Amino acid sequence: MIGELQPGAWRQLAALRARLPHALLIHGAQGVGKLALAERFAQLLLCEDAGQGIEPCGSCSACRWFLGANHPDMRYLEPEAFGRYATQVDEDETAPAKTGKPSTEIRIEQVRALADFVNVGSHRGGRRVAIVHPAEDMNASSANSLLKSLEEPPAGAFFLLVSHRPARLLPTIRSRCVAVPVPVPDPEAAEAWLAAQGVKDPARWLAFAGGAPRRALEIAGGDKAEAIAVLLRAVAAGDLEGASAIPDRETLELLAEVLQKLALDRAFGGLAGRPRYLPELKSTRDAQPAQWLEFARAMGRHRLLARHPLNPRLYAAEMLSGIPGKSTE
Repeated sequence: MIGELQPGAWRQLAALRARLPHALLIHGAQGVGKLALAERFAQLLLCEDAGQGIEPCGSCSACRWFLGANHPDMRYLEPEAFGRYATQVDEDETAPAKTGKPSTEIRIEQVRALADFVNVGSHRGGRRVAIVHPAEDMNASSANSLLKSLEEPPAGAFFLLVSHRPARLLPTIRSRCVAVPVPVPDPEAAEAWLAAQGVKDPARWLAFAGGAPRRALEIAGGDKAEAIAVLLRAVAAGDLEGASAIPDRETLELLAEVLQKLALDRAFGGLAGRPRYLPELKSTRDAQPAQWLEFARAMGRHRLLARHPLNPRLYAAEMLSGIPGKSTE
């Protein structure tokens, strides 16, 4: 249950039901459970048997529809590349034809379709709820289009904006939402939750994820765990050619993340600190902390650029060429 990981944020959300604003901005680091909180709160708002309780009943028709991802008064606004809810349309609508690669942005056509959804009556006579995730993935046109709905919200419409980087949102959008910050959860609770999900060595993956349990679960439970191990072995062995053998942009972004966290831990070690992200990292004195911090900042910029249509192998080689001292032993 998300309430076990984020009890404070959940209580804050539940308390808002008494005087519900038309829009909330749920923000925090990636992987701390923001989307799960938004979805649970949306289910609570649509639940027909919750009464004044702080949990959805889970058994009414509305809850069953929600859990089956087909509630008629619920919509997701996400980049098409997410793939999960991109084809969500009303029964009397026709899904748009797909052309080219799925977009990594929330497009204006999606926001316009959402405006049509919130401006018609509720199927169940209650609220219409929209989750926008990640809200910062709206381009300029789609952000301005959504702003119109936030400025003059239709009766019964409720917006849940979920953001990893709220500073990238338009100030006018932020000003029209009640902000709900979601912190990094308690480490013991997060490790227990990961162990319950079957994650081996949860402390190690929680450290790599910066304390974000859902990000740790994503990494440990898929191909990324092995990819991270391969990248670390190649960099540690000085095999920069092997480390640059990146097959796609997703792995390129992962390489930038690994290098950024390795650099931060090297800087911490140079300052007599302990590794934060890679507990297994050996100590080193091959570069000054300032050099590693500068390299970490560069990798932060590269993580954002890695999503662009670049040549992954060439871009990886460029990133690796900037490693301070060209060695991590």
